[in-house]
Amino acid sequence: MSSVKQKILIVDDEPDIRELIEYNLKKEGYQVFSASNGQEGITEAKKVKPDLIILDVMMPKMDGIEACRIMRTMNEFKSTFMVFLTARSEEYSEIAGFNVGADDYIAKPIKPRALVSRINAILRRNSLAEEVTENKLEITDLVIDRETYLVYKQGQKVVLARKEFELLYLLASRPGKVYTRDVILKNIWEDSVVVTNRTIDVHIRKLREKLGENYVATVKGVGYKFEA
Repeated sequence: MSSVKQKILIVDDEPDIRELIEYNLKKEGYQVFSASNGQEGITEAKKVKPDLIILDVMMPKMDGIEACRIMRTMNEFKSTFMVFLTARSEEYSEIAGFNVGADDYIAKPIKPRALVSRINAILRRNSLAEEVTENKLEITDLVIDRETYLVYKQGQKVVLARKEFELLYLLASRPGKVYTRDVILKNIWEDSVVVTNRTIDVHIRKLREKLGENYVATVKGVGYKFEA
């Protein structure tokens, strides 16, 4: 981990849960802050500028979904990692979270070692991003060169169509982050009215045909992510 302690904000209305998470993350060397509902969470986040925010889904006054949605509209939190903490297993809850900009989910009951491992992995994405040059991604066994629109897999050139390349570059720029279909459409096809979800599916299929099945994962009902 970096010598500069990363900041984590826990937003949960259950004191026992906050204390358990705080204890284990502080042992790992993080600076930890807390709030008891979504409104307090937004206020505290503005104050401490955390690197990652853990949000419970169900809270009084303002739930985690709404708090995340509001913070994602603020420039200072555009790239902050948002992780939902929830006992709810319904698929629609996860879909709602990803649709407002969640990066990941951690399920209750909390397993401290698993939680710390997940948080470490999520924050390592920042390190991966810092290693990336402006026009080139080097990740797993791929080199993705934005200047030439070429991809090299284990040193072998793979030729992609322009939109296939742009889709791969978007996903690989944040390994592990789930991109919803709406976000993909906005980033790759902008405001084209003729593009549909089927278009994304076709491009994903072509990427898998050319690169293999191990790079782009489907998150059911939500979108896609790059597996590092």
